[in-house]
Formats: sequence, C-alpha cells, structure tokens
Amino acid sequence: MSLEQDVAAARRAVDALEQACGPLARHFGDTVDARRLKADIARLRDDLTLLCGAARGAEVADRSYAAVLWDDGYPEGVGGAARRVP
Repeated sequence: MSLEQDVAAARRAVDALEQACGPLARHFGDTVDARRLKADIARLRDDLTLLCGAARGAEVADRSYAAVLWDDGYPEGVGGAARRVP
C-alpha cells in the first residue's frame, strides 16, 4: 500500500477506536480515567498528523543540496582554528 493508504487506514482505526470508547467512557462519567482515554485518542490523532509531516520532511531531506547550504562557516573538526580558547 502507499503512504496515503496507510495513513487513511490508521485514521479509520482511530475513528473506530473513538466510536468504541465513547459509550464506554459515558458509563464512567467525567472521571480522570475517562478523560485520559479521550485525551489518548486525541493524542493518537495528533501523532498521526505529526508523523505524516515528518514523513514528508524526510523525503525533502533525502535530496542532495550543495554543502554551502548546511555549512556553519567553521572549519571541520573539534579543534578548528576558529574555535580556539584564549
């Protein structure tokens, strides 16, 4: 499957989990554990969103760029000439 299909399947699974846990949480009312369950489901949604953004970022990071884009201007190595302690 493609990335988009896998993400869609994961989102459907989170939706199904939320639907299954909703009635269960209502049995316990506004307790700490019921609120935590709701927060955990929300965190799953957020994690999927973050993970999808990280996957897109990794694709961009794999491209080759000129070294000057990543150069900090200091010579390489621990004891570079520009990093001397007086």
